[in-house]
Amino acid sequence: MTRIMGILNVTPDSFSDGGRLLSGAGSVEVSAAVGEAERLLAAGADIIDIGGESTRPGADPVPPAQEQQRILPVVEALLDLPATVSVDTRHPETAAAALEVAGARAPQMVINDVSGLLTAPAMPRAVSDYGCGVVITHNRGHAQNMQSRAVYHDVVGEVMTELETVRQQYLDAGVAPEQIVLDPGIGFAKTHQQNWELLRHLGQFTALGHRVLLGVSRKGFLGELLTDAHGVPRPAAGREAATAALSVHAAATGCWAVRVHDPRPTADAFAVFAALGH
Repeated sequence: MTRIMGILNVTPDSFSDGGRLLSGAGSVEVSAAVGEAERLLAAGADIIDIGGESTRPGADPVPPAQEQQRILPVVEALLDLPATVSVDTRHPETAAAALEVAGARAPQMVINDVSGLLTAPAMPRAVSDYGCGVVITHNRGHAQNMQSRAVYHDVVGEVMTELETVRQQYLDAGVAPEQIVLDPGIGFAKTHQQNWELLRHLGQFTALGHRVLLGVSRKGFLGELLTDAHGVPRPAAGREAATAALSVHAAATGCWAVRVHDPRPTADAFAVFAALGH
């Protein structure tokens, strides 16, 4: 069965849930973060993805030192929970610091890097050194410019080719194929129409021989689909049913995991899907 990755953002500016786990002074409330992780697990998640830097279009970059200050205490606090811990970072120094905190559990962790073609050269080496899993996400830029690079002649073919280019960097660094997870990067250097085209051809990504992660939770293209009578896009919090529908599509296509803000609707949809014999 497709796994559920619950999103734990310890950021002030993530598009859907930024700032919820920060104190008035702007520091991370570790106990609140642990409580949120426990809620995600109780709602059906079995992977917790911790992020200390927003990757939404237009978000300001966060220095690695500040990112580590936000996430490392949370990583350490979550190691005893019955879950796979994933770290959402594009900085190899942050990845290495989190894996060092994990110690003997580092090989069971996942680094979730949305850098795509801008992957830092040191990231594949960090993954190789610690033996952890890694999510390679298709992207062509950083938060400030990626949407200006959403120009494709064949979005499915080009995304697959560019993912394979980044994958080769990991293989060359000694990362085993079974450590690699591919993510088509819905919303990263993609228009709404391109997102839908990739989703229609998701099976081509699962056919590449690696596990596949799909991250569509509450994203803007769903809001544009679910407009009200006046053409106003549905707010992020009202996109859970659409997220769950795409989670079932991911499961039907053979994806390894889906990344969601609220696991319960997706877990319920998976239960129905399983009861039907899938």
